[in-house]
Amino acid sequence: MVKIFAITGLVAATAVLAGPSRVADAATLPGGFTDEVAVSGLDYPSDVTFATDGHIFVAERTGRIKMLDNEDDTTPTLVADLAAEVYNGGDRGLLAIATDPAFPAKPYVYVAYSYNGEIGGPSPRWDGVKPWDTCPDPPGDALGCMIGGRVSRLTLANGVLGAEKVLVEDWCNQFLSHSMGDLAFGADGYLYASGGEGANYLLSDYGQLGNSCADPPGPAGTNLTLPDAQGGSLRAQSPRRAANVPAVLSGSVVRIDPSTGAGAPDNPMAAADDANRRRIVAYGFRNPFRLTIRPGTNEVWIGDVGAGAWEEVNRLVTPADATADNFGWPCYEGAPRRPAWDNLNVTMCESLYTAGANAVVTPFLAYKHTDHVQAGDGCPTGSSSVTGVAFYTGTTFPTRYRNGLFFADYVRGCIYFVPADANGEPIAAQVEAFEVGAAGPVALAESPRGHLYYLDIVGGAMHRIRATGGVNSIPIAHPTADVVAGPVPLTVAFDGRTSSDADGDPLTYAWDLDADGAFDDSTSATPNRTYTAAGVVDVGLQVDDGHGGVGTAHLSISVGNSAPVPTIASPLSTKRWSVGDVISFSGSGSDAEQGALPASALTWTLILQHC
Repeated sequence: MVKIFAITGLVAATAVLAGPSRVADAATLPGGFTDEVAVSGLDYPSDVTFATDGHIFVAERTGRIKMLDNEDDTTPTLVADLAAEVYNGGDRGLLAIATDPAFPAKPYVYVAYSYNGEIGGPSPRWDGVKPWDTCPDPPGDALGCMIGGRVSRLTLANGVLGAEKVLVEDWCNQFLSHSMGDLAFGADGYLYASGGEGANYLLSDYGQLGNSCADPPGPAGTNLTLPDAQGGSLRAQSPRRAANVPAVLSGSVVRIDPSTGAGAPDNPMAAADDANRRRIVAYGFRNPFRLTIRPGTNEVWIGDVGAGAWEEVNRLVTPADATADNFGWPCYEGAPRRPAWDNLNVTMCESLYTAGANAVVTPFLAYKHTDHVQAGDGCPTGSSSVTGVAFYTGTTFPTRYRNGLFFADYVRGCIYFVPADANGEPIAAQVEAFEVGAAGPVALAESPRGHLYYLDIVGGAMHRIRATGGVNSIPIAHPTADVVAGPVPLTVAFDGRTSSDADGDPLTYAWDLDADGAFDDSTSATPNRTYTAAGVVDVGLQVDDGHGGVGTAHLSISVGNSAPVPTIASPLSTKRWSVGDVISFSGSGSDAEQGALPASALTWTLILQHC
């Protein structure tokens, strides 16, 4: 998953929208479902896990872990801070979290993160202005900032996660993309972990840029050449290296003992001399950012973020098989050969092509970046990024969702559903859009109460999708105004028509326009009000669904004080750039009452996008 930044300027905002949890903006769900913010104020949340005793642990990319007591808790408690060990930047960070199946009897929380140091070396290797770490130039994009990856076990004691035990340290990551992936426990009690191949996303990287990971056939610091190079993206094929050459975990799924980090004794290469080969059960992935286990089985379902053409949902049916499954990257993307690599005539790919159709496992489901996943699904096409996979086994959703597979695409802002057949196996041909307009989903998880949760990494929120069924849902009040600040007298046109009700009930409106606490000033959906005294007026809107459900929200109007005006001087809106370019930006703010605003009044928001 490669990120670029888009830039927006915010200057001393005066309008504040408060009130109850609200539906994701412009989200569309099937009838009988609602999307609501369960927890807000998180800092780039990257993954969530529900412990069997009801506790919820949320990982933040920065390296922090927060805990909620249960699904009713909205105030998370900080229980661990690994910022000194975590590289947070690019695709890197604390990216996965899982709890022991026997929690809290076994009070262990497992994490996978980008280690801010070279494998076996000290941390922090690279540093920046927290919470972001930076890769200075040099080495920069030309040679990359070397780090490793870790899977660790933390012990919860007295409400604090401490006593880190590093189970595995590997995943050589030269460039800022395709770092660590996900964690999950199988029914067999083993811990499954995934990680990306750590290669350069701007080109077909075979180790020609310094070979910092010391991939064969040359030592570190030497640029590898074709056709025999085995570096860069080809690290995803490392189990196919010569038997006397150690494998690496880049671009693989491993199955390990959660106490020691050793490979399971019935893994495909359990008899190998190399410890990494003993761990690997599947390989040939670009960025297996998310994985999940089909309940009641050891089947591993993997969302692999693609390059220029395809996204994949892959299925590893039998991890404890005689042979580790090869999913083909970088020689294949989706079902077809990847043209850029086919044209290089690199030996690692050519030998795979000549091995025949059964040499690689084709995706369970793949979709092109230029196509809809489901015809007419309402989701945008173009750039794509599969970022969540979860099975649903609860009873609160309608029966048709039982045992089905949900997966999310962060860039498209969509969550999809694949129904299961009578044997509980998903049917790829029946994939459908479930939520259109979801708020930046980067992780999916089913809760013990049978709700579907997802994380909005940029919005800093954990969303809950629940079935309203026969239970009346609370309507969501959403007041807007044509102006929120200005000189006296100030006439404001209010509008409550963007308020919503998940059950589709018609709403009635009651406004408190004079901030006296009584909703008795108007019953119109679109009232007007002229304010003649300076000050901040806390306008309230109450919406009633006629079935006992009442929602309230407020909007602040600043009378006698004009809103400041932000100006972005650079870059211009017409600027076009390539991924990896360094972009300079500048701006200013002015206010009718205060004049030019100082730099301290300016706040910049960087919105992550996928390229």
